[in-house]
Amino acid sequence: MNNSKIWLSSPHMGGSEQKFVQEAFDTNWVAPLGPNVNGLEKDLENYLGSDCYVGALSSGTAAIHLGLILLGVQAGDEVICQSMTFSASANPIRYLGAVPIFIDSEKETWNLCPVALEEAIVDRIAKGKKPKAIIAVHLYGVPYKIDEITAIGVRYEIPILEDSAEALGSSYKGQQCGTFGTIGVLSFNGNKIITTSGGGAIVTKTKELKEKAIFLATQARDNAPHYQHSEVGYNYRMSNICAGIGRGQMEVLDAHVNLRRAMNSFYKDLFNTYDGITVFTTPNEDYFSNSWLSAILIDSDKTNGLTADKIRAALDAANIESRPLWKPMHLQPIFKEYPYYGNEVAQTLFETGLCLPSGSNLSDEERNRIKTVFLNLLTKTN
Repeated sequence: MNNSKIWLSSPHMGGSEQKFVQEAFDTNWVAPLGPNVNGLEKDLENYLGSDCYVGALSSGTAAIHLGLILLGVQAGDEVICQSMTFSASANPIRYLGAVPIFIDSEKETWNLCPVALEEAIVDRIAKGKKPKAIIAVHLYGVPYKIDEITAIGVRYEIPILEDSAEALGSSYKGQQCGTFGTIGVLSFNGNKIITTSGGGAIVTKTKELKEKAIFLATQARDNAPHYQHSEVGYNYRMSNICAGIGRGQMEVLDAHVNLRRAMNSFYKDLFNTYDGITVFTTPNEDYFSNSWLSAILIDSDKTNGLTADKIRAALDAANIESRPLWKPMHLQPIFKEYPYYGNEVAQTLFETGLCLPSGSNLSDEERNRIKTVFLNLLTKTN
């Protein structure tokens, strides 16, 4: 039997990526700008709808950084951030010398808890420091509680930076994720739904904001015949080569979403008859998840002592990658000194959860290998 590595989420090419890349070579557009960059931005704008504007950048992290700048965040300002997320959501706060305020998750979507969020805002205002922005994340492709979080942002007049790095193709009440916040963020890292090998995008409500983001992303060069700079800029623009990969990937985005959702259904069917293992899913039909990563929670009291770590070790022994959920930011050594609001929902999820192979390119043979490991484990615990 083939025992090659089964990855958590590997790149999946659609077939036409090379055509766009070859065109870039043929026309000598091997640069940080070019027709593919413009084309990818237009493809994304058409896909997302909602009269949005998209700027293609070198990474999702760059998009968060620029997004915070566009929202006016400066050194000393406070920025609220979902604790259960990848560190790229929080690191740009520190790039600017601002202060992260971390918020717990709620149990339904594993995202920003509305109750803890409002408690934090009220307390920070009472302390004389109204937060400058809210970073809300669609974890593993499941939309956060958009109605509740948006209402809180409006009530306290705090803009929302929507981290949709994991949620391209997800939607809420028919509207695409990435278009709800004042500013949205996408990622095209190699492990995402679609990839440009590395890359990301910023999503804005106005053409003016997009143009400002692109200005900052191209070293903030003023409109002059010589190189003149009146403010700090960054080298954050996507290359025409990477954008060519992205244009090919956009052609298979919906197909990749369907295949990821099929993997989520595979795990639901696998664990359907076993107590103590729950597959992460959406709360109701208003939420549509791209199922970027399928994750499970393990109740060891119901699985006869089987834990997330034991499952991870068994999968690893079979050359199958799995990974604990994101370790909450407020538990990270680099962020432990910053304020945190909430209870222990995020911590409990981290301690009992596991991400499973979810790629859109997994074969029947690979699914059978995953299934065999679990059946062996679950047979021993029953």
